Parts: sequence; structure tokens; C-alpha cells
Amino acid sequence: MNSVIDILILILGIIGIALYIHQGVYMVVSIFKKLPVYVAKKECRYAFLIAAKDEENVLPHLVRSLKAQKYPKELFEVFVVADNCQDNTAAYAREAGAVVYERFNTEQKGKGYALDYLFKQIDKDYGIDAFDGYLVFDADNLVDPDYIAEMNKLFSNGHRIITSYRAAKNFNSNWIAAGSGLWFLREARYINHGRMIFNTSCMVSGTGYLLHKDIVKKYDGWKFHLMTEDAEFSVVSVLEGEKIAYCETAVFYDEQPVRFIDSWNQRLRWTRGFYEVSLAYGGRILKRLFTKWEFACYDVLTIIAPGIIYITLGVLNVILILIQTQCNLDALWNMFVASGPIGIIGGYLLFWVQGFLVILSEWKKIYCSGPKKILYSLLFPIFMVTYAPMAIIALFVKVKWKRIDHSVAISNEEMLGAAGNEKK
Repeated sequence: MNSVIDILILILGIIGIALYIHQGVYMVVSIFKKLPVYVAKKECRYAFLIAAKDEENVLPHLVRSLKAQKYPKELFEVFVVADNCQDNTAAYAREAGAVVYERFNTEQKGKGYALDYLFKQIDKDYGIDAFDGYLVFDADNLVDPDYIAEMNKLFSNGHRIITSYRAAKNFNSNWIAAGSGLWFLREARYINHGRMIFNTSCMVSGTGYLLHKDIVKKYDGWKFHLMTEDAEFSVVSVLEGEKIAYCETAVFYDEQPVRFIDSWNQRLRWTRGFYEVSLAYGGRILKRLFTKWEFACYDVLTIIAPGIIYITLGVLNVILILIQTQCNLDALWNMFVASGPIGIIGGYLLFWVQGFLVILSEWKKIYCSGPKKILYSLLFPIFMVTYAPMAIIALFVKVKWKRIDHSVAISNEEMLGAAGNEKK
């Protein structure tokens, strides 16, 4: 009996590894193979879209970084929707050079509704066809001067949805901000890079992405309103046969939470949002996977459903172990003493290797001192372990959006200058 249970436990472990082995392949291939170089076929016209709620502290810096793009000024415009704001967001955005619309709607709250409103206003005043593509950003972002020019290279070659390279503008704040920063750098540099190499679809992640005008017209604005509207949009794009591309040379910077409670609330919302997306679209993804045999469906499923997958595998493991030990506490303790440390060390090393690999390959793009980079890579596994209780809690707790104050109010030049001082 025990030998059978041991085999079943081993099989569950193999399944847990096999489901995500493709991400390891992405990372390995991304080390050795570069992405193709695109040459712009023409200069397209773009609109930057920013949904902001009480962001007077950071928004002007983003608008100025967008206005400073090394791209013909007549070919892009910056639009801001000041969404239910009670501060000077609208006035400061106008002063910085943006076209601003103010929205007041306490019933339909959230970024998705704000973006839909902004699309409607642009359509009314300019027409959706006035711009070839629409770039979505969050108020706390900063953008490299060559951002549009680099995105335009892929866009003008026929890619209709493009995501970009996401770095942290406050990586040096502490291990919590660095943990989030490392995760997004890993996603950009290795996961999306690998997807491009294998010619499968990437995913957009919150901010820093570009949509073709025809995508906007297809949805008559923005129709994605689940808690993680970016994941919902990515899933629907894959279901409808759209391939999301990745532009590694288009770099933007995102502010990461510094306080653990803010990071916890943000990631708990994402986790709950992934459950919502899985529930809403999981059946359609599985159907398309087994009828069209599209790898992108499998890939996106492993992104939105890790909590469901590993909770299920974990529960099955616990049941098998309880049967094997006959619920004997001494036997359970002995089993933990024998195998627990190996599992803990193995899990730590798995996340540390990923974090350290990102640190090494992106060393010059991470604005932080060398010793801190090494320290934060050692703490990265601890940051990732906090996802485990989140996955369980998010199943049972009704999660609401909670504001995270953005306090890193700096320009591109100030960020780079601070990075230089940090490295001295």
C-alpha cells in the first residue's frame, strides 16, 4: 500500500514540475538567443492613455517623460482621465501638457471603466481613427525617451498588441520593492522574451502596452472590468486568435510598493483576480486548447491558474500522506523531519536562481548598488513564499481594491542621477 502511495506522491510532484517546465525552457533559451531586430516601415500616430485617481504627486513626471519622447511631436498626444479625483491631478496634468478629461462616477469604479470613458471621449473629440495605436500607462510610470520609436518598429511591422520591458524605478527602496521588481523583470526579460522566440503569445501586465486602433474599435472602447483587467484582456486576446508581441527595447519604469501591507493587498487582489478570470474563461481556454491545440492557451492557463493548480496538488498530497501515515502524529512529524528541509531548501534555491539570474543579466538596468542587488536576490525567495497563503486566503475572502500611495515623485533624470550616486 505504501509503495503505491509513494508512487502517487511522486507522480503529483512530477506533474507540478512538468506543468511549468516550459517557463524554464523560456529562461534557458532566452539566455542564448536574441530577439530579431525590427526596422520601422513608417512612423505611426499614437495616443498615450493614463487613468489617474488622486495622483498629483507623480503624474506630472510621467507626462513630461512622454512629452520628451524622441519621436515627431505631431505624431503623438498624451491623454489623461482624472477619475473621481479630489486633488489637483487634472490641473497638474494640464500644466504638464496633457489633454485631460475629468470623470465622476462612484458606481462604476476601476481602471477599466476609466479607460472606457477615455476612449469614448477621444472618439467623440478626435475619432478613434485619428491615432494608429493607443499606449496604456499608469500614473506612477516613467518612460525612456526612445519608447515610442522602439514600439513603432514592431507596430509598423504588423503587430497589433505589444507589451514592453518593465523595470522598477524604486528597486533600491527595500527588499519588498525589489521583490516585485525582480518578478516583473523576470517576466519581461525571460518569459516574454522566450515566448517571442517560440512565436507564441505574450501577456500584457497592468501597464506599458500598445493596442492597434482596430482592437479598440472591435471592443467599442474597453470592455474588461474584472479585478485583473489586464489578465482578462490577455486571455480574451488569445481566445480570439490575437498574438501579443513583446518589445524588449521599449523600456518603462514602474513604482513598486515599499510597505509589506501594500504589497500584500496588491498581490492579494491580483490573486483573487486570477481566480475570477479562471472562473470566467477557464472552460473556453481548455476547449480551445484541446480543439485548436494552441500552446498559447496552455501558457496563459498556467499564468492565471497557479493557485488552483498547486492548491489542488497540495490537497491531494496531504490526503495521500494522511492515508500513508494513518493520521499518526509521530509518523507525520518523522516524515516532515526527513523530507521537509529538502523541500524547503529546494524551493528556496529554485526562486533564488531565478532572481539571481535576473540580477546578473539585467545588472546595468537595475538602479541599485551592487551589494543591495545581491542581498535582494537572497531575499527574493522569501518574497515569493508569501504568495502561498495569499492563494488560499484569496479563495475565501472578498477582496476590494485598496489605494497604494505613490511617493516616488522623480523624473527620469533624477532617477538616473540617484542610481549613479547609489553605485558610487
